[in-house]
Amino acid sequence: MAQLKSHTTKKTRTSRAKATLFVAISEVIFPRIMTKKSAFEIWNYFKIEYEGDERLKGMQVLNLVSEFEMQKMKESETIKEYTDKLLCIANKIRLLGSEFSDSRIVQKILVTIPERFDATISS
Repeated sequence: MAQLKSHTTKKTRTSRAKATLFVAISEVIFPRIMTKKSAFEIWNYFKIEYEGDERLKGMQVLNLVSEFEMQKMKESETIKEYTDKLLCIANKIRLLGSEFSDSRIVQKILVTIPERFDATISS
């Protein structure tokens, strides 16, 4: 009886996991994964398809670092918007497995903000 209950629970969990993955993807991707038997197979397919290899990750990191370095605060932009933009880029770099220090972000903010904020920085 315990084996039957365990089997039923396992089957229900697998079906629920597959259904969750199916709901989370777009209609374009669905035909590629609908033949997979388990949620584990679907997850492995996504890892292989969308994660990329080390060379690709390295190129993405280089592009993001370049984008980070090219950022300058616009006159119409608030400090909050500017820091959010920089933090977003930094978090993308960190997600790819690269080290990116908070001090670098602070330095970038202090160097690139307009002169009207000099008094604020001094205080």
